Amino acid sequence: MSQSRLSGVPISILDRANNREGSTPAEALAAVIARARRAEELGYHRFWVAEHHAVPGIAGSTPTLLMAAIAGRTERIRVGSGGVMLPNHQPLVVAEQAATLQALFPGRIDLGLGRSVAFTSAIRAALRQGKDAAERFGDDLAELLSYLDGTAAITARPPDRGATRPFVLAMGRGQEYAARAGLGVVVGGPAFTGNSPGAATNALQRYRDEFRPSAWYAEPYVIVSANVAIADTAEQARDLLLPEAWAMTASRTIGDFPPLVSVADIRARTLTPRQETMLEEYLTATIHGTADQVADRLATLLERTGAAELLVTTNTYDTGALAELDRRLVELFRP
Repeated sequence: MSQSRLSGVPISILDRANNREGSTPAEALAAVIARARRAEELGYHRFWVAEHHAVPGIAGSTPTLLMAAIAGRTERIRVGSGGVMLPNHQPLVVAEQAATLQALFPGRIDLGLGRSVAFTSAIRAALRQGKDAAERFGDDLAELLSYLDGTAAITARPPDRGATRPFVLAMGRGQEYAARAGLGVVVGGPAFTGNSPGAATNALQRYRDEFRPSAWYAEPYVIVSANVAIADTAEQARDLLLPEAWAMTASRTIGDFPPLVSVADIRARTLTPRQETMLEEYLTATIHGTADQVADRLATLLERTGAAELLVTTNTYDTGALAELDRRLVELFRP
């Protein structure tokens, strides 16, 4: 059975702290913390949060602050960023924030790092960054790591002494930086499940081939992320993914990533042909269906990537349905 092939594989959650129509940002952030507490009870390995700026549909703009709130309300689960966008920050400040969290919550803090810059020129200007800021990622990453491992010309306080586990959220060039620095990588599952997975597979193989052991990792470590939904029928599972699929479609066709809305709200809308196509493309890239169908596809994804861990990135409008989804997903991975 595919489910037996998943047994014992660590499963983790990335929550983007989505706003929901009719709820306040405070309620959105409270829902993230409640989900993290539930994830710990269910046996999830990590709980990560993301960085997005000036996005109407997202309440989480500062992952390290949200990490502190989550770690303070949980006891065992690893807490991290998925990720801190390094071009937006000074490496010393990121190192200090991570080290402070590590001092407060020893052995529980992960630092996922990305190289993306803000989507609009106005937000980039507000962050004092240009469109080319991502080009200095390699240098910024090396500087940040030197503060964490104590080899920099100055000592970041509190000293981290390499306790914080760094990851790079990466496809393509980002994996090259991770390989040279000896870091773990997080790769997007849809790149490996589409019609042309060759480029993603080749890039991941180069990461493994070029990996240099570091104080953090003796060998390559790959986490694969995916939007996943389980329900009694494939159609019900698809509906769980529809609210975020619509938000992504709206962001590309209207120019704004909106709060999540209900399935009924989406079905009542008249979509343009372009929106219908994009919505379907997004849903096709997800993994959804009954428990057996999902277990089979997840097992294939893990085998294709050689990943050691799955990072679930699913969110939906109905928080009760999301709680049930989290429970059903983790059951697939029980030893």
